[in-house]
Amino acid sequence: MTNFPLREWGSVPSSLTRLAELLDLPPPGIEVEIRGIAPLAEAGPDQLGLLADRRYVGQVPESRAGALLVSRDLAMLLPEAAPPALVVGDAHLALITILESFFPPVPADPEIHPTAVLGRGVRLGARVLIGPYAVVEEGASVGDGVRIGAHSVVGAGAAIGSSSILHPHVVLYPGAVLGERVIVHAGARVGVDGFGYAADAGQARKVPQVGLCVIEDDVEIGANTTIDRGSIGETRVAAGAKLDNLVHLAHNVSIGPGALLAALVGVAGSSSVGAGVQAGGQAGISGHLSVGAGARLSAQAGVIGDIPPGETVMGFPARPRTEFLRAAAGQRRVRDLMRRVRAIEKRVGAAGA
Repeated sequence: MTNFPLREWGSVPSSLTRLAELLDLPPPGIEVEIRGIAPLAEAGPDQLGLLADRRYVGQVPESRAGALLVSRDLAMLLPEAAPPALVVGDAHLALITILESFFPPVPADPEIHPTAVLGRGVRLGARVLIGPYAVVEEGASVGDGVRIGAHSVVGAGAAIGSSSILHPHVVLYPGAVLGERVIVHAGARVGVDGFGYAADAGQARKVPQVGLCVIEDDVEIGANTTIDRGSIGETRVAAGAKLDNLVHLAHNVSIGPGALLAALVGVAGSSSVGAGVQAGGQAGISGHLSVGAGARLSAQAGVIGDIPPGETVMGFPARPRTEFLRAAAGQRRVRDLMRRVRAIEKRVGAAGA
Protein backbone atom coordinates (compact mmCIF):
# COMPACT_ATOMS: atom_id res chain seq x y z
CA MET A 1 0.00 0.00 0.00
CA THR A 2 1.62 3.27 -1.15
CA ASN A 3 -0.60 5.99 0.23
CA PHE A 4 1.98 7.39 2.69
CA PRO A 5 4.47 9.01 2.23
CA LEU A 6 2.91 11.12 -0.48
CA ARG A 7 6.16 11.92 -2.30
CA GLU A 8 9.00 9.84 -3.66
CA TRP A 9 11.90 10.11 -1.22
CA GLY A 10 14.60 9.83 -3.89
CA SER A 11 14.90 13.09 -5.76
CA VAL A 12 14.57 13.21 -9.54
CA PRO A 13 17.91 14.36 -11.09
CA SER A 14 17.89 17.66 -12.95
CA SER A 15 20.30 20.24 -14.33
CA LEU A 16 20.96 23.91 -13.73
CA THR A 17 19.56 24.73 -17.16
CA ARG A 18 16.35 22.81 -16.48
CA LEU A 19 15.89 24.52 -13.11
CA ALA A 20 16.42 27.92 -14.74
CA GLU A 21 13.65 27.07 -17.21
CA LEU A 22 11.31 26.10 -14.38
CA LEU A 23 11.95 29.47 -12.72
CA ASP A 24 11.59 31.45 -15.99
CA LEU A 25 15.23 32.56 -15.79
CA PRO A 26 17.67 32.96 -18.71
CA PRO A 27 20.07 30.05 -19.36
CA PRO A 28 22.89 30.09 -16.79
CA GLY A 29 25.64 29.66 -19.41
CA ILE A 30 27.16 26.72 -17.55
CA GLU A 31 25.83 23.22 -17.05
CA VAL A 32 25.83 21.50 -13.66
CA GLU A 33 24.02 18.29 -12.75
CA ILE A 34 21.77 18.97 -9.78
CA ARG A 35 20.35 16.09 -7.75
CA GLY A 36 18.97 17.98 -4.79
CA ILE A 37 19.01 21.14 -2.68
CA ALA A 38 20.50 21.69 0.77
CA PRO A 39 21.61 24.41 3.20
CA LEU A 40 24.89 26.05 2.18
CA ALA A 41 26.94 24.34 4.88
CA GLU A 42 25.66 20.88 3.89
CA ALA A 43 25.35 21.10 0.10
CA GLY A 44 27.61 18.93 -2.06
CA PRO A 45 28.89 19.35 -5.64
CA ASP A 46 25.69 17.93 -7.16
CA GLN A 47 23.36 20.01 -5.00
CA LEU A 48 21.92 23.49 -5.08
CA GLY A 49 22.82 25.56 -2.02
CA LEU A 50 20.06 27.79 -0.66
CA LEU A 51 20.92 31.41 0.20
CA ALA A 52 17.83 33.29 1.35
CA ASP A 53 19.16 35.06 4.45
CA ARG A 54 21.96 37.60 4.80
CA ARG A 55 23.26 35.77 7.88
CA TYR A 56 24.51 32.90 5.72
CA VAL A 57 26.44 34.90 3.10
CA GLY A 58 29.66 34.20 5.01
CA GLN A 59 29.21 30.46 4.37
CA VAL A 60 29.46 30.84 0.58
CA PRO A 61 33.30 30.65 0.28
CA GLU A 62 33.41 27.38 2.25
CA SER A 63 30.35 25.81 0.63
CA ARG A 64 30.83 22.80 -1.65
CA ALA A 65 27.54 23.47 -3.47
CA GLY A 66 27.63 22.98 -7.24
CA ALA A 67 25.36 26.02 -7.70
CA LEU A 68 23.32 28.45 -5.61
CA LEU A 69 19.70 29.54 -5.35
CA VAL A 70 19.93 33.17 -4.23
CA SER A 71 17.46 35.92 -3.41
CA ARG A 72 18.05 38.95 -5.63
CA ASP A 73 18.83 41.33 -2.76
CA LEU A 74 21.72 39.06 -1.69
CA ALA A 75 23.26 38.44 -5.12
CA MET A 76 25.45 41.56 -4.94
CA LEU A 77 27.06 40.18 -1.78
CA LEU A 78 28.36 37.01 -3.42
CA PRO A 79 32.17 36.73 -3.70
CA GLU A 80 33.74 36.58 -7.17
CA ALA A 81 34.63 32.90 -6.78
CA ALA A 82 31.08 31.89 -5.83
CA PRO A 83 29.46 28.95 -7.67
CA PRO A 84 27.03 29.74 -10.51
CA ALA A 85 23.78 31.11 -9.16
CA LEU A 86 20.09 31.13 -9.98
CA VAL A 87 19.06 34.62 -8.85
CA VAL A 88 15.36 34.99 -8.04
CA GLY A 89 13.17 37.55 -6.33
CA ASP A 90 12.44 35.30 -3.36
CA ALA A 91 14.53 32.17 -2.88
CA HIS A 92 12.04 30.63 -0.45
CA LEU A 93 9.23 31.00 -2.97
CA ALA A 94 11.36 29.59 -5.79
CA LEU A 95 12.25 26.69 -3.51
CA ILE A 96 8.66 25.45 -3.77
CA THR A 97 8.92 25.06 -7.56
CA ILE A 98 12.29 23.32 -7.32
CA LEU A 99 11.25 20.89 -4.58
CA GLU A 100 8.10 19.98 -6.50
CA SER A 101 10.28 19.07 -9.47
CA PHE A 102 12.64 16.98 -7.33
CA PHE A 103 9.90 15.25 -5.34
CA PRO A 104 6.86 14.73 -7.60
CA PRO A 105 3.66 13.40 -6.01
CA VAL A 106 3.36 9.63 -5.85
CA PRO A 107 0.13 8.36 -7.43
CA ALA A 108 -1.93 6.37 -4.94
CA ASP A 109 -4.25 3.62 -6.10
CA PRO A 110 -7.73 3.87 -4.59
CA GLU A 111 -8.12 1.16 -1.98
CA ILE A 112 -10.12 0.36 1.13
CA HIS A 113 -7.91 -1.80 3.30
CA PRO A 114 -9.52 -5.06 4.46
CA THR A 115 -9.07 -4.07 8.11
CA ALA A 116 -10.86 -0.71 7.71
CA VAL A 117 -14.29 -0.42 9.36
CA LEU A 118 -17.15 1.43 7.64
CA GLY A 119 -20.37 2.23 9.47
CA ARG A 120 -23.87 2.21 8.06
CA GLY A 121 -24.78 4.88 5.56
CA VAL A 122 -21.20 5.99 4.88
CA ARG A 123 -20.90 7.83 1.57
CA LEU A 124 -17.62 7.43 -0.29
CA GLY A 125 -16.61 9.43 -3.34
CA ALA A 126 -14.49 8.20 -6.22
CA ARG A 127 -10.79 7.25 -5.85
CA VAL A 128 -10.92 7.14 -2.04
CA LEU A 129 -8.08 5.51 -0.12
CA ILE A 130 -8.67 4.23 3.43
CA GLY A 131 -5.70 2.77 5.31
CA PRO A 132 -5.33 -0.14 7.72
CA TYR A 133 -7.56 -0.13 10.82
CA ALA A 134 -9.13 3.21 9.96
CA VAL A 135 -12.73 3.70 11.10
CA VAL A 136 -15.39 5.71 9.26
CA GLU A 137 -18.47 5.87 11.44
CA GLU A 138 -22.15 5.90 10.58
CA GLY A 139 -23.38 8.58 8.18
CA ALA A 140 -19.97 10.12 7.46
CA SER A 141 -19.31 11.58 4.03
CA VAL A 142 -15.93 11.23 2.28
CA GLY A 143 -15.32 13.19 -0.94
CA ASP A 144 -13.52 12.25 -4.13
CA GLY A 145 -9.81 11.52 -3.89
CA VAL A 146 -9.68 11.64 -0.09
CA ARG A 147 -6.88 9.72 1.68
CA ILE A 148 -7.46 8.47 5.21
CA GLY A 149 -4.38 7.13 6.96
CA ALA A 150 -4.00 4.08 9.16
CA HIS A 151 -5.79 4.08 12.55
CA SER A 152 -7.62 7.33 11.79
CA VAL A 153 -11.22 7.79 12.96
CA VAL A 154 -13.87 9.76 11.11
CA GLY A 155 -16.76 10.30 13.50
CA ALA A 156 -20.46 9.81 12.82
CA GLY A 157 -21.88 12.41 10.46
CA ALA A 158 -18.50 14.02 9.79
CA ALA A 159 -17.80 15.31 6.29
CA ILE A 160 -14.51 15.46 4.37
CA GLY A 161 -14.22 17.45 1.13
CA SER A 162 -12.51 16.20 -1.99
CA SER A 163 -8.73 15.73 -2.21
CA SER A 164 -8.25 16.11 1.54
CA ILE A 165 -5.63 14.05 3.39
CA LEU A 166 -5.81 12.61 6.87
CA HIS A 167 -2.46 11.25 7.97
CA PRO A 168 -2.35 8.28 10.39
CA HIS A 169 -3.98 8.54 13.82
CA VAL A 170 -6.14 11.58 13.03
CA VAL A 171 -9.50 11.80 14.81
CA LEU A 172 -12.44 13.78 13.47
CA TYR A 173 -15.12 13.93 16.14
CA PRO A 174 -18.77 13.41 15.13
CA GLY A 175 -20.15 16.20 12.98
CA ALA A 176 -16.79 17.80 12.13
CA VAL A 177 -16.67 19.35 8.67
CA LEU A 178 -13.54 19.54 6.51
CA GLY A 179 -13.45 21.40 3.20
CA GLU A 180 -11.51 20.50 0.07
CA ARG A 181 -7.73 19.96 -0.06
CA VAL A 182 -7.40 20.04 3.71
CA ILE A 183 -4.30 18.34 5.15
CA VAL A 184 -4.45 17.02 8.72
CA HIS A 185 -1.22 15.64 10.16
CA ALA A 186 -0.76 12.69 12.50
CA GLY A 187 -2.35 12.82 15.92
CA ALA A 188 -4.50 15.91 15.32
CA ARG A 189 -7.98 16.02 16.88
CA VAL A 190 -10.73 18.08 15.26
CA GLY A 191 -14.12 18.78 16.88
CA VAL A 192 -13.10 17.95 20.45
CA ASP A 193 -15.33 19.02 23.36
CA GLY A 194 -14.45 22.50 24.56
CA PHE A 195 -13.37 23.24 28.13
CA GLY A 196 -16.79 24.39 29.35
CA TYR A 197 -17.93 24.08 32.97
CA ALA A 198 -20.28 25.92 35.31
CA ALA A 199 -19.92 26.09 39.10
CA ASP A 200 -22.72 24.39 41.00
CA ALA A 201 -22.49 24.12 44.79
CA GLY A 202 -18.73 23.89 44.64
CA GLN A 203 -18.70 21.37 41.82
CA ALA A 204 -17.73 21.94 38.18
CA ARG A 205 -20.61 20.78 35.98
CA LYS A 206 -19.84 20.10 32.34
CA VAL A 207 -21.68 22.28 29.85
CA PRO A 208 -22.63 20.08 26.88
CA GLN A 209 -20.58 21.01 23.83
CA VAL A 210 -23.02 20.73 20.95
CA GLY A 211 -21.75 23.23 18.36
CA LEU A 212 -19.98 22.77 15.05
CA CYS A 213 -16.32 22.58 14.03
CA VAL A 214 -15.76 23.74 10.46
CA ILE A 215 -12.42 23.65 8.64
CA GLU A 216 -12.59 25.43 5.28
CA ASP A 217 -10.73 24.70 2.03
CA ASP A 218 -6.91 24.53 1.76
CA VAL A 219 -6.26 24.55 5.51
CA GLU A 220 -3.30 22.59 6.88
CA ILE A 221 -3.40 21.33 10.47
CA GLY A 222 -0.16 20.25 12.16
CA ALA A 223 0.57 17.12 14.15
CA ASN A 224 -1.08 16.82 17.59
CA THR A 225 -3.02 20.03 17.11
CA THR A 226 -6.42 20.13 18.84
CA ILE A 227 -9.45 22.10 17.70
CA ASP A 228 -12.56 22.25 19.86
CA ARG A 229 -16.08 22.26 18.52
CA GLY A 230 -18.31 25.22 19.38
CA SER A 231 -20.17 25.12 22.66
CA ILE A 232 -23.50 26.22 21.17
CA GLY A 233 -22.13 28.06 18.13
CA GLU A 234 -19.25 27.06 15.91
CA THR A 235 -15.48 26.99 15.76
CA ARG A 236 -14.27 27.92 12.27
CA VAL A 237 -10.87 27.93 10.57
CA ALA A 238 -11.17 29.91 7.34
CA ALA A 239 -9.75 29.03 3.94
CA GLY A 240 -5.99 28.91 3.53
CA ALA A 241 -5.11 29.16 7.22
CA LYS A 242 -2.09 27.11 8.34
CA LEU A 243 -1.76 25.70 11.86
CA ASP A 244 1.58 24.32 13.03
CA ASN A 245 2.07 21.32 15.33
CA LEU A 246 0.66 21.52 18.87
CA VAL A 247 -1.67 24.46 18.27
CA HIS A 248 -4.84 24.60 20.36
CA LEU A 249 -8.06 26.38 19.39
CA ALA A 250 -10.76 26.49 22.05
CA HIS A 251 -14.51 26.47 21.50
CA ASN A 252 -16.14 29.17 19.35
CA VAL A 253 -12.78 30.47 18.09
CA SER A 254 -12.68 32.03 14.63
CA ILE A 255 -9.46 31.96 12.58
CA GLY A 256 -9.42 34.21 9.50
CA PRO A 257 -8.32 33.36 5.95
CA GLY A 258 -4.60 32.87 5.48
CA ALA A 259 -3.70 33.13 9.16
CA LEU A 260 -0.43 31.46 10.20
CA LEU A 261 -0.16 30.08 13.75
CA ALA A 262 3.18 28.56 14.79
CA ALA A 263 3.77 25.74 17.27
CA LEU A 264 2.17 25.88 20.72
CA VAL A 265 -0.04 28.87 19.95
CA GLY A 266 -3.16 28.79 22.08
CA VAL A 267 -6.39 30.68 21.43
CA ALA A 268 -8.94 30.76 24.25
CA GLY A 269 -12.68 30.52 23.79
CA SER A 270 -14.71 32.91 21.62
CA SER A 271 -11.71 34.89 20.40
CA SER A 272 -11.43 36.03 16.80
CA VAL A 273 -8.15 36.03 14.84
CA GLY A 274 -8.34 38.06 11.65
CA ALA A 275 -7.22 37.37 8.11
CA GLY A 276 -3.50 37.03 7.57
CA VAL A 277 -2.56 37.20 11.24
CA GLN A 278 0.86 35.68 12.06
CA ALA A 279 1.48 34.32 15.55
CA GLY A 280 4.90 33.10 16.69
CA GLY A 281 5.51 30.00 18.77
CA GLN A 282 3.91 29.86 22.23
CA ALA A 283 1.88 33.03 21.70
CA GLY A 284 -1.31 32.96 23.77
CA ILE A 285 -4.59 34.78 23.21
CA SER A 286 -7.08 35.14 26.07
CA GLY A 287 -10.79 34.58 25.60
CA HIS A 288 -13.37 36.87 23.99
CA LEU A 289 -10.76 39.03 22.26
CA SER A 290 -10.24 40.27 18.72
CA VAL A 291 -6.91 40.21 16.87
CA GLY A 292 -7.23 42.41 13.80
CA ALA A 293 -6.36 41.41 10.27
CA GLY A 294 -2.65 41.40 9.45
CA ALA A 295 -1.52 41.70 13.06
CA ARG A 296 1.72 39.98 14.11
CA LEU A 297 2.23 38.36 17.49
CA SER A 298 5.83 37.60 18.40
CA ALA A 299 6.84 34.32 20.02
CA GLN A 300 5.50 34.01 23.59
CA ALA A 301 3.36 37.13 23.26
CA GLY A 302 0.59 37.11 25.85
CA VAL A 303 -2.49 38.82 24.43
CA ILE A 304 -4.95 40.00 27.10
CA GLY A 305 -6.61 42.81 25.14
CA ASP A 306 -7.82 43.45 21.61
CA ILE A 307 -5.09 43.99 18.99
CA PRO A 308 -5.75 46.50 16.18
CA PRO A 309 -5.35 45.42 12.55
CA GLY A 310 -1.75 45.47 11.31
CA GLU A 311 -0.21 45.91 14.76
CA THR A 312 2.96 44.03 15.79
CA VAL A 313 3.04 43.11 19.47
CA MET A 314 5.56 41.47 21.79
CA GLY A 315 5.91 40.37 25.40
CA PHE A 316 3.51 39.88 28.29
CA PRO A 317 1.21 41.59 28.46
CA ALA A 318 1.51 41.98 24.70
CA ARG A 319 2.15 45.57 23.66
CA PRO A 320 3.32 47.34 20.51
CA ARG A 321 6.79 46.32 19.37
CA THR A 322 8.39 49.75 19.78
CA GLU A 323 7.01 50.14 23.30
CA PHE A 324 8.21 46.66 24.27
CA LEU A 325 11.74 47.25 22.95
CA ARG A 326 12.02 50.58 24.77
CA ALA A 327 10.94 48.93 28.00
CA ALA A 328 13.45 46.11 27.48
CA ALA A 329 16.22 48.61 26.86
CA GLY A 330 15.24 50.45 30.05
CA GLN A 331 15.38 47.24 32.09
CA ARG A 332 19.03 46.77 31.14
CA ARG A 333 19.79 50.14 32.76
CA VAL A 334 18.05 49.41 36.07
CA ARG A 335 21.14 48.00 37.85
CA ASP A 336 23.24 51.03 36.91
CA LEU A 337 20.46 53.39 37.99
CA MET A 338 20.17 51.61 41.34
CA ARG A 339 23.91 52.07 41.96
CA ARG A 340 23.66 55.75 41.16
CA VAL A 341 20.64 56.18 43.46
CA ARG A 342 22.45 54.46 46.35
CA ALA A 343 25.53 56.63 45.77
CA ILE A 344 23.37 59.77 45.87
CA GLU A 345 21.63 58.59 49.05
CA LYS A 346 25.00 58.07 50.74
CA ARG A 347 26.18 61.54 49.79
CA VAL A 348 22.94 63.15 50.94
CA GLY A 349 23.09 61.20 54.21
CA ALA A 350 26.71 62.20 54.81
CA ALA A 351 25.95 65.85 54.11
CA GLY A 352 23.07 65.87 56.57
CA ALA A 353 25.03 64.19 59.37
